[in-house]
Amino acid sequence: MEQSTAAQVIIAILPLAGIVMSSVVAFFYLLWYHRRRVLLIKSGQYRKPSYDLTSFSLFTGLLLSSVGLGLTVFLAVVEGAGYGLLGGVIPLSIGTGLLAYFIIIRRGNRDS
Repeated sequence: MEQSTAAQVIIAILPLAGIVMSSVVAFFYLLWYHRRRVLLIKSGQYRKPSYDLTSFSLFTGLLLSSVGLGLTVFLAVVEGAGYGLLGGVIPLSIGTGLLAYFIIIRRGNRDS
């Protein structure tokens, strides 16, 4: 059974409409967030949010390492060695790098 041309046009337009609508929402969110921050700065009520990079690197490193290790083992068993294995090796290596960063920063802070 063939689809009509109208159905094909609608099917082709729907993803584009979704992308445009989400871009509009993201634009206005960023615009209003910026205006809110500017008004808070002008009124003297703005407080810079604190951000702990070492805790973030530990948390993200643990998550990425565990997910990457699981994916690497699963993909190695299912597919063997190949390009599909990169789906697990990449997060594993990023997670390992973040954990190494956390260890290096902790040693540097302890020595100081």
